[in-house]
Amino acid sequence: MHHLAVGVLALQGDVREHVHTLAALGVEAIVVRRPDELAAVDALVLPGGESTTMAKLARTFDLLEPLRQRIKDGMPALGTCAGMILLADRIEDGAEGQETVGGLDITVRRNAFGRQVHSFEGPVDVAELVGG
Repeated sequence: MHHLAVGVLALQGDVREHVHTLAALGVEAIVVRRPDELAAVDALVLPGGESTTMAKLARTFDLLEPLRQRIKDGMPALGTCAGMILLADRIEDGAEGQETVGGLDITVRRNAFGRQVHSFEGPVDVAELVGG
């Protein structure tokens, strides 16, 4: 029986969190930074992070074209946040010259909810949820 190996694109972003979650589910998780690591996996998770940085690093590490080919050939892929941007065939409001891996027939709008630098976390009191 073939043991399923799921790669996590490990160029930038939430790599550790995705590897941890896959391992907790009993899945063999492999970090993917090079074409030979990509060739060793059956499926791939493209994590959240910064989509332009991830695409530039994929090109730098000669991983962009192999990624495009594996996905075109039918390798299952899951993209979260920036990972979904990388999988999209079309980007609106992308950075100048931004590349994608493609393979998913969707259009995504980059920074649709504002730039990441404007995101924040803060305390919120909701009386109905705290028994008040």
